[in-house]
Amino acid sequence: MTAAGTRHAVRFENLNREAPCSEAETIFQSARRAGIRIVGACGGRGVCGTCMVRVLSGEIQADASQPARNPRKWLRACQVRPQGDCAVEVAPRSLARVVRAEVDGGSERPLAFDPVVGVHQVSLSVPTLYEGGADADRVLLALQQAGMKRIDLHALRELPSVLRENDWNVRAAWRGDEVIAIAAPGRRALGLAVDLGTTNCAGYLLDLESQAQLAGIGIENPQASYGADLVSRMNHAIGSAEQQRELQAAAATAISELGRTLCEAVSATPEDIIDVAICGNTAMHHLLLGLPVRQLGRAPYVPAACAALDVKARELGVVCAPGAYAHFMPNVGGYVGGDHVATLLATEERWAKATSIVMDIGTNTEISLIHNGKIFTVSCPSGPALEGGHISCGMRAAEGAIERVSLEQGRIAVKCIGDAEPVGLCGSGVLDAIAVLVETGIVDRGGRMQDAHPAVREQGGRKEALIAPGVALSQGDVRSVQLAKAAIRTGVDLLLREAGLEESGIERVIIAGAFGTYIRVESAIAIGLLPALPPERFEQVGNAAGLGVRMALASGTVRGRANELAVRCRYLELGSVPGFQKAFLARIGF
Repeated sequence: MTAAGTRHAVRFENLNREAPCSEAETIFQSARRAGIRIVGACGGRGVCGTCMVRVLSGEIQADASQPARNPRKWLRACQVRPQGDCAVEVAPRSLARVVRAEVDGGSERPLAFDPVVGVHQVSLSVPTLYEGGADADRVLLALQQAGMKRIDLHALRELPSVLRENDWNVRAAWRGDEVIAIAAPGRRALGLAVDLGTTNCAGYLLDLESQAQLAGIGIENPQASYGADLVSRMNHAIGSAEQQRELQAAAATAISELGRTLCEAVSATPEDIIDVAICGNTAMHHLLLGLPVRQLGRAPYVPAACAALDVKARELGVVCAPGAYAHFMPNVGGYVGGDHVATLLATEERWAKATSIVMDIGTNTEISLIHNGKIFTVSCPSGPALEGGHISCGMRAAEGAIERVSLEQGRIAVKCIGDAEPVGLCGSGVLDAIAVLVETGIVDRGGRMQDAHPAVREQGGRKEALIAPGVALSQGDVRSVQLAKAAIRTGVDLLLREAGLEESGIERVIIAGAFGTYIRVESAIAIGLLPALPPERFEQVGNAAGLGVRMALASGTVRGRANELAVRCRYLELGSVPGFQKAFLARIGF
């Protein structure tokens, strides 16, 4: 057997899990293949430092920057290969689970119900030798007045047994002129709405008959192990058809898991879900549908499809009623997808009568400027820095993450999620920390860390500022935040220029999304991420995309409205706008 084919056992001691690993693959790759969760913001390219492990026993081979076997040193799992059976400890920051996957935005708002699906109760006589007929023909005849003309093949496969097990009484779920599911009488007619985010996935369960919003839950997007940013995931998908299938399956599994968990909470089964609505950015949309992403990842960033799509959920690997459809909300163009359309839909009452900015800040930040009935839209490649990704001490919004940084009597003070000991910085903490470093002069307006300041130290040949014991921001981290915030602010500047407006003309700034819920607007203004406007003009609305996709699930009329909004958006490709480079450089400083 060749060295590449030799397989060793890697034990993850603090997880009580074990995975086989060949000498040709890294410990990170073996963990991902075995379903062992280790955070890897860069997808295993060795540039982020979030997948840290410490070798407890056994021999390993590490890259040149990581000396082999040193029990006191934390190593990047994506740069370590086993040379025999070994045991490792995974760093707490690499294991921290998301505790703030925002799902509650708009849950109290009543929805307009006008679903595209429905149910009919069907009662048939018992067939005899003299009066028979095919089961499907008799069901369609009973539903003739309702306009039913066909039965989904998978529903047809279940029809004979369900009829006979329930004394020839069944519930037929329909969409258009098609029977999409056959079930026992009294089963519920449920709908699942999903906001498929880059970092988190939020799911919502609706009862389409009683018009009740039943439950909502958020989970981490399992695609995160292939990279925190869209480019890393698309590059992985481009690598091979098998790698693209991995990403597709990861997203489909997340949606099925949301449906299963939500149904369990209301004593239902996933087979009761007869309609699914999904929103996500263009890359998430393409990866879930298995569409090619090569052309999306390169200028001029052309999507394979923008119009709303309806496909059989089973074709995606999503578990629900056998013939149920998944409705994908329309994309706008480039990296502006159905999630932004859903956000515009959910916040329309807020922006319709004022010159407004609507933004969802994240790894990919979508921004719309609404003025005089026109909608101008851009996508800003802000990267994961503002969510704690690609930051040396960054992490998700999990227990132990520093979420607030402030000055108290001239000293840096921190507040952690769960009031736990600090492990790292999540996105809101990163913004606060930068604002404090700039305010105290530790970082100057150009972003340079000052050598003479007592909070600054040299560690491993790099400058860093200590925020809390074991948690420090490096000079490189500061530069990452500068690039991210400059991209977002440049997007706002160019939208204003396109509309012929000054900054002061913005009457309302609507900040959506999980990250936007927890940031301190004052810190965002202080570092130049947001325009310096009066506080009362800002509104943080939570997961508006989650509300928008629920609205679309509940109503076919609303789906039509979403299509209209997508068409109204005038999409600007940021990098192609004249003066982009100059505007970007002007916004680099704090």
